[in-house]
Amino acid sequence: MEGDVIVREALNSDRDAVIAIFNYYATTSYAAYPEIPVNERFFGFLREGTLAFFVIEHRTGVVGFGFIKPVLPVPAFMATGMLTYFILPEFTGKGLGNRLFERLTAEAEKMGMTSLVANMASKNAASIRFHTRHGFTEAGRLHNAGVKFGEPFDVVWMQKEL
Repeated sequence: MEGDVIVREALNSDRDAVIAIFNYYATTSYAAYPEIPVNERFFGFLREGTLAFFVIEHRTGVVGFGFIKPVLPVPAFMATGMLTYFILPEFTGKGLGNRLFERLTAEAEKMGMTSLVANMASKNAASIRFHTRHGFTEAGRLHNAGVKFGEPFDVVWMQKEL
């Protein structure tokens, strides 16, 4: 699979694929917070304020995406980036998340960032494991902050110093 995949900058033409990936997780898991599909306008929300935005392209098409935004959109917080990424389930466990994470981390370091954060639902054990394996530690938790599929969940904030 290694030769069949590239990580490249996202283009506006990737919109439909990115939204389809996001909507898979929105409707099936705790990985995305909405529980109903979003429309194509949501792509603008995802892109707004990004400092880096990449897609994972397989020979079959876009199979994942990820981006960095400032944790807060003011100059005082430009050294801390917030990461978001999603990969279609049939492409997880193949090292693609690692490749995307490494690319995003390299971009963050080029921008002079000293810290990365990510947040996820407490019911998203796979994301917590992924971040822990990549050197993140829990930095905080908002208890019972969200409800999805009729069940409350915590929002877990994880952080990694670069």
